[in-house]
Amino acid sequence: MRTVTVVGASLAGLSAARALRAHGYDGRIEIVGAERHRPYDRPPLSKEFLAGAVAADELTLEDADDEALDLHWRLGRSAVRLEPATRAVLLDTGERLVSDGVIVATGARARQLPGRRLAGVHTLRTLDDALGLRAELRPGARLVVIGAGFIGAEVASTARTLGAEVTVVEAAATPLAGPLGEEMGNVCAALHAEHGVRLITGAVGTQPVGERVVRAVRLADGTELPADVVVAGIGSVPCVEWLAGSGLHINGGVLTDERCATVLPGVVATGDCAVSASGDAGTWLRAEHWTHAQQQPAVAAATLLGRDHRPPPLAAVPYFWSDQYGVRLQFAGQRRPGDRVEVTEGDLGSRRFVAVYRRGGGAAARAVAVLALNHSKPFARWRRELARSHAPVSA
Repeated sequence: MRTVTVVGASLAGLSAARALRAHGYDGRIEIVGAERHRPYDRPPLSKEFLAGAVAADELTLEDADDEALDLHWRLGRSAVRLEPATRAVLLDTGERLVSDGVIVATGARARQLPGRRLAGVHTLRTLDDALGLRAELRPGARLVVIGAGFIGAEVASTARTLGAEVTVVEAAATPLAGPLGEEMGNVCAALHAEHGVRLITGAVGTQPVGERVVRAVRLADGTELPADVVVAGIGSVPCVEWLAGSGLHINGGVLTDERCATVLPGVVATGDCAVSASGDAGTWLRAEHWTHAQQQPAVAAATLLGRDHRPPPLAAVPYFWSDQYGVRLQFAGQRRPGDRVEVTEGDLGSRRFVAVYRRGGGAAARAVAVLALNHSKPFARWRRELARSHAPVSA
């Protein structure tokens, strides 16, 4: 194998390139990225960068050691097709990159609201998205956030620190009930009211209205919420359309086995665009979190090169964090409906606690996930315990 093309130039793509070199690969590495920017850190986009506390050049993911990787960057170019027989990646510029191996790491994009585009309506996924939104978040601006997930909550939190008037609209009855469960979702949802943010739940069919510029958000019952700025935080869509006709199996992302291998020899997939077989009772998982995009590409690179690679034990436990209204939220593991949750340290009222999720009854009950608010040290202990007890595996 003398040439590898990495399609995707964000954290997963850079991590894959680093892993190739770490595994001893000394051939050519092409990295294709749809954005014009070199790899940058996305979590600060909804927090420190949006608040203006961090500059764009401080987001870079590359360090001095990466200069020795000898990577060939093709930025501002999108992959439009993968030819299965030759593993050729065709770009929108007309270029055709033929490789011995391909790592698909094209990530995901923000889901758009239906209807025509209006000025003042934003999503937040990229550096350019954040720059556009930051320019409009002035003190006194009326912001409506559609979607009370982690991105929506972080944007609402940051906008309040900037002096905006914020309303959050959520379709579900309880924000974050999917990952956290209803009880803990309500605890986190209460942070909005505590910081002067209006939260409207059970609001389906939400739609921005205006001529060319947004002026309000209309709810299904006809209520209009005045808005100068709207942010849609309604999830993401894996960037896999370019793989149509390639022979890869696509179902909510590129399907892979536990070691990131696809059905095409010499093609692996990793990061937000991959749906990997999980060791957790034969389930499938598309993980979109930072730690996953950092750690899983090492498995993909090893698979492509025919090497064995065992990720660190903590990589077996899905993990994410969120900063909202001065509260650090950390979660590890995988919760399912029916799991019981118990506060083991601290208390809910103080917003400083650890809650453990357990599955099964009696002596067979086992810890499967842990949530902490502003309680990092015991959270780290529980996360290590989950790794030791073979918690649900993220490939």
